[in-house]
Amino acid sequence: QLQLVESGGGLVQPGGSLRLSCATSGFTLANYAIGWFRQAPGKEREGVSCITSSGGSTNYADSVKGRFTISRDNAKNTVYLQMNSLKPEDTAIYYCAANYRLCLLSGAEYNYWGQGTQVTVSS
Repeated sequence: QLQLVESGGGLVQPGGSLRLSCATSGFTLANYAIGWFRQAPGKEREGVSCITSSGGSTNYADSVKGRFTISRDNAKNTVYLQMNSLKPEDTAIYYCAANYRLCLLSGAEYNYWGQGTQVTVSS
């Protein structure tokens, strides 16, 4: 069974940092691109970042470019999202998802999703 489990969310003040983790199992992570997505109440799901299966290429939404960094450790079956300089508009549930060999910010292309972790940025 292919499974993804997010962790690391929480409550932080504006300007703070969090690191999200996506632990995977049931498949060979090295064969999949992984994307991070988020959805805030009343807003559409947004692609945040993705990373190719080898880790050789990444993509970021303009809204997070320069603040967020995606990385992966295939040996540990884990993908990370380092989030710095957090803003209130970053508040959302964050999901990781697997896409076979493609790095896309379109959620429609991903077949496997985690359950999400809540990130709240507020003073």
